[in-house]
Amino acid sequence: MLILGIETSCDETGVALYDAAAGRLLAHAVHSQVDMHEAYGGVVPELASRDHVRRLVPLARGLFARAGRTIGELQAVAYTEGPGLAGALLVGASFAHALAAALGVPALGIHHLEGHLLSPLLCARRPEFPFVALLVSGGHTQLMQVAGVGRYELLGETQDDAAGEAFDKTAQLLGLGYPGGPALSQLARHGHPGRHRLPRPMLASGDLEFSFSGLKTAVMLLVRGASADDRTRAVANEQFHADVARAFEDAMVEVLVAKCALAMERTGLTRLVVAGGVGANRPLRAALDAKARDAGFDVFTPEPELCTDNGAMIALAAALRMRAGLVAPGGHAFTVRPRWDLAAAG
Repeated sequence: MLILGIETSCDETGVALYDAAAGRLLAHAVHSQVDMHEAYGGVVPELASRDHVRRLVPLARGLFARAGRTIGELQAVAYTEGPGLAGALLVGASFAHALAAALGVPALGIHHLEGHLLSPLLCARRPEFPFVALLVSGGHTQLMQVAGVGRYELLGETQDDAAGEAFDKTAQLLGLGYPGGPALSQLARHGHPGRHRLPRPMLASGDLEFSFSGLKTAVMLLVRGASADDRTRAVANEQFHADVARAFEDAMVEVLVAKCALAMERTGLTRLVVAGGVGANRPLRAALDAKARDAGFDVFTPEPELCTDNGAMIALAAALRMRAGLVAPGGHAFTVRPRWDLAAAG
């Protein structure tokens, strides 16, 4: 079964072809809108939607050419149903339904977070169920217990800013461009560890909840309280910002690692999956690997290119849902709203 995956939830247009019978990703492509939104300091929803319209068809055509397959071989079209920007999601959904209707194949709506959660299953080293998943991105920071496809229990989540959102807002405070998260991480490499001490929100709360708005506020107060010398001398100011970036990243990583370790202890599971854009952060990966060696669990992370939004994870999630019998591979177009049941978590 050949499945086309489409991802248009925000500022990346992603398409992928997945061979469900062979369990193999044939090809995928992603177009980033970073350059377009940079002038505005963030994502402009209307511009994002229009760019998806422009990019989707050429990307899909190139995808089929690289994979050596034809559009007539498709047996399902999967797309991101939500969450995301309404207009951007509508572009992907409209394209998927029109194509599916023309071919007489199913159109399958997939939850964006489920795609991220299952994305490590695309890698050569893939986890087996059950596992704990850390979903950490610009819009979400959650810990999930995953018993199988469609069987998810929420263990804890952020009470305010997501980790990636805190990265971006802190980057703005330091005068960095858009997107702020990667720029802040790059700057932090030049910072001196321990030069500034920032709070570790909810580190000792005893639960699996997160909070990052206070960490962002602490950075704001630190920057505002910088000495006159730090404000006026260019070299000192650059080092000051690098030291603040390092302090922020160290605090963020420490909290995420501690909460993951507590989740592993409480669930008794031995596999941790890390997914989402912040999952590509190298200090976070290194710290989780070190903690896993000490605590006796394994960490599974997708390649950095699969941490960002992409069509491959959407196609995979659709294939796994069909294999599990959660959707039926019928011969006509239909939409299936995936079961994202968090009721067990209260």
